Amino acid sequence: MGLSHYNIFDKGNRYAQVLAQDTPRKLALLVGINYPNNNNLNSLNGCVNDVDLQQELLIHRFQFKKSDILRLTTKESLQQQPTRNHILTAFEEHLIKQAKPGDVVVFHFSGHGYRLLDPHPIQNCDNQQFNDDYNSTFVPVDDTLNGSPQDIMGRSLFLLISALKTNNVTVVLDSCFSGGGTRGNYQVRSAIRNNINTLEPSQTEIAYQESWMKRLKISDSEFTRRRCNGVAKGVILAAAQRDEEALDAPFDGFYAGAFTYAMTQYLWQETDSVRNAIAYISPTVKSTGGHSPFADGNQNQPVYFIDNKLLSTDAVITKVKGNQANLWLGGLNNKSLATFNKDATFSIVDATGKTRGKLKLESRDGLKAKAKLVDSKENIISLKPGMLLQESSRVIPADLHLSVGLDSSLGNEISIAETELSQIYRIKPVPALKDNISYPAEVQLILSRMTEEYLQILKQQKVENIPAVGSIGLFTQGLQIVPQSFAEKQESIKTAVCRLEPKLKSFLATRLVEMTLNKNSSKLDVEVSMNLVEQPNQPFAKISTLKSIYPQTKLPLNKSFQFQIKNNSSHSLYVMMLLIDSTGSLTVIHPYPWTNFNRGMLLASNDTLIIGEPNKPKLQAVKKGLAQALIITSRSSLDKAVHALKRIESELKTQKTNQNKCFVDQTRGAEVIEDLINDLSGERSGKNAKTREIKTSNIATVSFSFEVG
Repeated sequence: MGLSHYNIFDKGNRYAQVLAQDTPRKLALLVGINYPNNNNLNSLNGCVNDVDLQQELLIHRFQFKKSDILRLTTKESLQQQPTRNHILTAFEEHLIKQAKPGDVVVFHFSGHGYRLLDPHPIQNCDNQQFNDDYNSTFVPVDDTLNGSPQDIMGRSLFLLISALKTNNVTVVLDSCFSGGGTRGNYQVRSAIRNNINTLEPSQTEIAYQESWMKRLKISDSEFTRRRCNGVAKGVILAAAQRDEEALDAPFDGFYAGAFTYAMTQYLWQETDSVRNAIAYISPTVKSTGGHSPFADGNQNQPVYFIDNKLLSTDAVITKVKGNQANLWLGGLNNKSLATFNKDATFSIVDATGKTRGKLKLESRDGLKAKAKLVDSKENIISLKPGMLLQESSRVIPADLHLSVGLDSSLGNEISIAETELSQIYRIKPVPALKDNISYPAEVQLILSRMTEEYLQILKQQKVENIPAVGSIGLFTQGLQIVPQSFAEKQESIKTAVCRLEPKLKSFLATRLVEMTLNKNSSKLDVEVSMNLVEQPNQPFAKISTLKSIYPQTKLPLNKSFQFQIKNNSSHSLYVMMLLIDSTGSLTVIHPYPWTNFNRGMLLASNDTLIIGEPNKPKLQAVKKGLAQALIITSRSSLDKAVHALKRIESELKTQKTNQNKCFVDQTRGAEVIEDLINDLSGERSGKNAKTREIKTSNIATVSFSFEVG
């Protein structure tokens, strides 16, 4: 394959640029395939957006030149469609021919994965994961030819990476070969194929591999030796383990790979080693759909082999017209994204973190927004693309709610479920689309019956204590069981909704608190660490509003643990803390029940609060699963928020001890939720307030997501 078959590059200009440069060059090939109008494969929604996420990050965070990034997506021109030929030729011409020793190379693939028989299977590696008769593949947009798969095998990728002249190589793979189809409200990035008549690779693929083996002068035995040693060069970042599913997920106004969004959002905020980055984003990705990202190769190097010590960034200006600007919001946490709409504000910051102006949002579409300059300080003459932004304030929308998908398994009772759920304050029922393919937008939970199909899926995932077929309960939108949400299979839908009301309020309250998460933008200087009581000076997780993060490790079962919260601010702060277990139930662990709330919540400047001291009620994890700690610190009193959360906690406990009864307060949650919103925003406005502003100068909310086991 030569340039005559690939009319993307101006080769004269490209090679002239290489010769003119003394500093390391940064090259990227980004592939995103949504498979539109393909009758053979499930279409995806977020793979092209993954390329956008990666490109904006590389340009504005890692200083890649746009001209050195090549996109092959199903939204590009015909010459840049992600066909098999285009992908391989682009790798050769854009990466192999141009990269010199010391340069930086990034290859990203988002799309379907698959598995084909390996003509030369590896069988004798000490590491058993490499011994397999099959080889993972990437499915191009032209997925078949005359019934033969046109896939690019992992073996081919290994050879292409081996041909690069630099060792600074990062391969990002947001695909999988396990599962397929839909998982609740997600699409699995694994191909289900009924249009191929063989599991053997094409003769074209075999010939391509043989060609590279000759060019690299690698024998079969030498290839096996190298493959048994691990990656060819650099590091590979993958969305899921071998037997797990990579998910195409809906967020607030857009779709993306759960892994790619979590990774790129983290890298806007932190520049860290590969090992620490994977450790930090793993709980986030796992809570989304149960899969665990992993890295293979040189994990002690900084991500993309670029050691940038940069300020945390929430957004960047991409286009300017006068005082109007288009923004990319790639650094915002997906849990708080809904609070960044009209009237939210961002500060323009320079390299030292000093504010040079302020922008106010006028509208938002997914991660793209329009804003106007409302405050210009010295040294800001005009807006410019590339200016970095940090959050100044966010706005809790008036129509904020918890979306609950209604699974088609509810059958004729869907309308009853819709009516019953609508009576609970800020709970929004969302019926499934036709054939239960998915929901029209992001949902936080799915109300469903346990079906035989779901039972088999859960068995394949080795889930324990699966509820009986026919029983009603809650799933996450990734079709993970919400523990303790299912009851007897004879239960009516009306009784089930009533029984689940306290749990739904708990999820709603947690969603509200999570919308205030602002570790990277809060102006309050707060530091929180987590440790075992028996090891008070050895934190296994640490988070700060102004500093880097320690990666988390698993919390052992039946071991007492504690939190230490230090107020480094120049003024006292009110502190509230809650734990969310794997069932979605919340527990307020500070202030303690007997404390005078206001006095007991106040943490003086430079003081440290220890929650879980030996002489106080013990904090112990007694069940395996994912858990979360939420710590809220505020310059304003949080007494109403505490009372609101404790009322929800009390309802949960009452319901748990009276499984067959339902307890409904007269306001259906309106009073407690409004009290919570008002305290979090520092306002005392009534229920009719349209929106509530949250300023980074008034509140800091941080979160630990951790695994117990």
